Amino acid sequence: MQNGTDLYALNISGASFVKACGGPCTEGCVTLARIGEGTWALGDSKRPDAQPLRFTTEELDAAGIDPARFGLNV
Repeated sequence: MQNGTDLYALNISGASFVKACGGPCTEGCVTLARIGEGTWALGDSKRPDAQPLRFTTEELDAAGIDPARFGLNV
C-alpha cells in the first residue's frame, strides 16, 4: 500500500474525473478519478483548479465514499 506522500507523487494529468452529486448538480459536486492501483484523486467541481486530494481505496472506504456511486470499479 502506498503512503500519503507517495500518492502525491503520482501524475494525474491524464486522469478522467467523474461527478457524483447528492442532489441537483447546481451547487457543485465531488469528482473522483482512479489514479493507480487502489489509489484515487478526489476533487471539487466548484474549484476545478484546486489540487485534488489523494486517497487509497481503504481510506475512501473508511470515509464512506464508494467509487461505484461514481460508476467506477474498485
